[in-house]
Parts: sequence; structure tokens; C-alpha cells
Amino acid sequence: MRIRYLLGALGLALIGWGCLLLGREPRPWRIVVWLGGAVVAHDGLVAPFVIAVAALVAAVGLRMRAVPRAALIVAGSLTAVALPPLLRPGAAANPTVLPLDYLRNWLLAMAAIAVLTLGYEGTRAVLRRARRRRP
Repeated sequence: MRIRYLLGALGLALIGWGCLLLGREPRPWRIVVWLGGAVVAHDGLVAPFVIAVAALVAAVGLRMRAVPRAALIVAGSLTAVALPPLLRPGAAANPTVLPLDYLRNWLLAMAAIAVLTLGYEGTRAVLRRARRRRP
């Protein structure tokens, strides 16, 4: 129980530190709007998508194991982080600000997550089947 209070106090201290830093900004409302947008994006896009995928998996009758769930969480988190460069309205005024092909890199990361997850689950299925066939 003490660890809970300790973590709560640490969280409150970090919130206070964040508010202090926010107060030092010349235009703090821009950060507040950005944070509000992040909450709206999460609650309006990411959370409904995750719920829809879970409902679809349940409707099909599959059980979502821990590894695919973790893969979805990682993919969703990576997408949330990559969203600003992915949605930028075109070329930046300074080409060194966002110099990479972020869409390609995001797609490669999503493919890597999918391949690793499918490979792990496929290996588990093969090993499980091999164990059942043993006399």
C-alpha cells in the first residue's frame, strides 16, 4: 500500500513540475491546445479503434492472446507518436526539420510488428501441434 502512495506522490510532483515548466513558456496556451488535441485523438481515434478490433476478434470467436494484444498496443503507441510527421501538410520550410520518409518508416515498423507477432504465434502453434502428435 505504501508503494501506491509513493507513486501517487511522485505523480503529483511530476504534475507540479510540468505546470511550473508550462508557466514559464511564453505562449502556454499552444501547449495546452496540443495536449487537448492528444486527448481528443486518443479518445476519439485510438481507443475506439482498439475497442473495435477487440469486438471483431470476440465476434469471430478468437481469443486474443497476450502477444497480439501487446503488438496492438505497440502499434497504436507508435502510430500516436508518428502521427504529427505523418499528417504534416507538405514540405517543411526547413528541409532538415523532418528529413526522413516517415510514412515509409512507419509502414516498415508496422510490418515488422506484424511479422514478428505472426512469427511468434506461428511458432507457438507449430510447437503445440508437434507436442500433441507425440505418443
